[in-house]
Amino acid sequence: MVEYTKKWLPLGDQVNRLVERGLEVVDTGRAEAFLRSIGYYRVTGYLYPFLESEEYLDEKDSTRIRVLNKYQVGTALQHAESIIDFDRQLRLLVMEGVERIEVAVRMRAGYILGRSSAFAHEDPACFDDSFTKSGTDSRSPRVSKHVEWLQRVKERRDRSDEQFVVHFREKYDDHMPVWALTELLELGQLSTLYRGMLQRDAEELALAFGVPSKRMMTSWLARLNYVRNTAAHHARLFNRKLQNAPSRPTVGTVPALDHLQAPDAPKRDFGTYNALAIVAYLLQSIDAEPAWARRLTELLRAFPTSHALTIQSMGAPENWESLELWSA
Repeated sequence: MVEYTKKWLPLGDQVNRLVERGLEVVDTGRAEAFLRSIGYYRVTGYLYPFLESEEYLDEKDSTRIRVLNKYQVGTALQHAESIIDFDRQLRLLVMEGVERIEVAVRMRAGYILGRSSAFAHEDPACFDDSFTKSGTDSRSPRVSKHVEWLQRVKERRDRSDEQFVVHFREKYDDHMPVWALTELLELGQLSTLYRGMLQRDAEELALAFGVPSKRMMTSWLARLNYVRNTAAHHARLFNRKLQNAPSRPTVGTVPALDHLQAPDAPKRDFGTYNALAIVAYLLQSIDAEPAWARRLTELLRAFPTSHALTIQSMGAPENWESLELWSA
């Protein structure tokens, strides 16, 4: 391991460092103010695609790409300002879209489970064996995923000051029916609950959102939770590559998303565009009018294209605007 030895730099020196690396800065005072409000590492993170690169041969004579510590000619501070502003608007739209999906899935999960009993969430018979079975290996004993889930939900319920929670706390000793309890669940907890549901119940919920299988819905909920958390914690989103990709529908099962399986679609990385497409598709079963998709389309059209970035940086296909998902 290499010891970190770089010293603290005043804002003015940080601006000079960027200029030395080839960034065009017209107004140093404005640049200092920008760094003061954003931070050096956040700015350089957004400027990463603007760095120069070169090919080289590794020890196996394979061609590799080396990113250099120098910005491409024509890269200016305004490029960082534009992409940061775009990404901020994108994060807000993503949080709104995923929130609406989360609320709708909460309702549907509570509705389906509640049909069995008011307290179906406590009944192991309402869930898959993989969810309710405890670990009996003496070297590593553990409670079931179901029990772990109930414990986390209890902690969330105990911290809640929602009026309906106070009502159940005072009148029913905190014993809440599943259709009320689901209103408290975070998307991660909701995703875990869905994964544990019986196949028939899980498929009923998935089909209500136009998703052909439990496996696919499980994947989508878990990955959208990650995307939402990325947005909620103000992390860079626009060109993020998600290593754990959600399931992509096979061609013909979800026609609106067939383009995600196109020959030129990225296979190894799950780009932000793919998450946006899934959000837009799920919202079709919730909203009669595709207002969210329209607003996202307007934002994507305003993508700050430059010498280093295009809308394809997000994983969007070249003909994305003509696709049914966005043109409806």
